[in-house]
Amino acid sequence: MSAVVKHPARYRAYRISPDDSNRLVLIFDPQAEQTPFVACVEIFDEGGATPPNTHRKAHEMFFVLKGQARARAGGVVAELEAGDSLLVPPGDEHVIENIGGGRLYTLTVMVPDEDFAALIRSGTEATLDAEDLAVLRGFPLPV
Repeated sequence: MSAVVKHPARYRAYRISPDDSNRLVLIFDPQAEQTPFVACVEIFDEGGATPPNTHRKAHEMFFVLKGQARARAGGVVAELEAGDSLLVPPGDEHVIENIGGGRLYTLTVMVPDEDFAALIRSGTEATLDAEDLAVLRGFPLPV
């Protein structure tokens, strides 16, 4: 396999279920790039959160790109902001919630994938607006 380069125009966003407040932007995944992991940008609308979840074998990493989060993972509760990260080991139940006044953006990586990319792709395709594209390009709009 050769190196893969992608630009924001090639990214696809999904909502796992139509009523979810979160969108997931697939960056690299087992289906498209034959990787053993999934990397995405998770976009949490104001007040959005992940459902409580646990992974059997996967480590999951969240890196905050923009916004403010409260993370609950394996007995740890922490508030996170841009530049902060969280690593959740297999077996730890975890929830990430947006506690800020705007959207929360995290770079989320799960190794191994544990079919997370397939779950994302099974959802409904979602659109990305100017704010989303600005964050993906590394130039967040002013708050």
